[in-house]
Amino acid sequence: MTALESVRASATALGPWPGTDPAEATRIIRGELGDPHLPFLPELPDRGVGSDAIGRTGSLLVDLALDVQPHGWRLVDRPGKDARRASSALSTDINILADIAGAEEASATEFKIQVVGPLSLAANLYLHGGERALLDYGARRDIAESLAAGLGVHLNRISTAVPGARVVVQIDEPDIASVMAGTIPTASGYRTLRSISGEEVTGAWRVVIGALKAAGVVETVVSVPEIEAPIERVFAAGADGVAVPLKALTTRQWEHLAGAVEDGKRVWAGVLSTSGPRAQLPRTAELVESIWKPWRQLGLPASGLAGLRVTPSTGLAEYTPSTAKDVLKKLTDVADGLDQLAQG
Repeated sequence: MTALESVRASATALGPWPGTDPAEATRIIRGELGDPHLPFLPELPDRGVGSDAIGRTGSLLVDLALDVQPHGWRLVDRPGKDARRASSALSTDINILADIAGAEEASATEFKIQVVGPLSLAANLYLHGGERALLDYGARRDIAESLAAGLGVHLNRISTAVPGARVVVQIDEPDIASVMAGTIPTASGYRTLRSISGEEVTGAWRVVIGALKAAGVVETVVSVPEIEAPIERVFAAGADGVAVPLKALTTRQWEHLAGAVEDGKRVWAGVLSTSGPRAQLPRTAELVESIWKPWRQLGLPASGLAGLRVTPSTGLAEYTPSTAKDVLKKLTDVADGLDQLAQG
């Protein structure tokens, strides 16, 4: 049975996790997200340079070297110490994953990794002259192709660490609305870079998604913010699903999601907002209703709820490890509630 044929709602999180201990993080995540839920390789930005999202994904690039400069990660002729640090941290995390998964009596049948997508990566990498790589068409193309090539190698390492698990990949594009609207500032901050066309965005995603599918990934999902989320572009690029926060979705965006569900696509619903007070998590019933109400209004069948994945609206790095664990438990409860509605 493939991921898209799942008959139960499930929970996962988007990747960023609090603390600096990858073993503790991996144990918590795998402990809370057993089948049918989706455990993932945590990102621990609190460890510093190289464990940030850009450095971590940048370490996967083939034939493109990086190092940190005062303004951020820059494309350079040969990898610097910060790039080596990023590669080392990622290798450590994969080795720890292999040890923990290998000691489990029953390993999860699916596993997720997340990477920064090619457009947000180009917006946050800098050229030799100090400008963002997003400025240059050739650089944008090279980054997409380099990422596609590097992911094949990375996926082999992941598959070795969790043998037999079906691998899911989440492509993060947090800056996509600004990229397409032309509001990313230049290095000087006095101007903005020109907008990138929807056709080029779709093409860049298609390059990466095609490589993932060729490598045997069972599900590819593009994660976007809700404001001006290009949901139709995500599916035009061949993605199996879209991950999006629910709180500020417009009626039109809900209609796009409804169309995707009817076409057999995955929706990862960012049901638990991470922007408010964190001492008290919302009640499970409230979170279930925040999905069920628009679902009913759109005329979607209750049975379709079983195909949803529920997530927080953003990563959990700003939480404490114990509260992040509580979030995962809450999300699994929400998934159970959706299953109950799906079953009538």
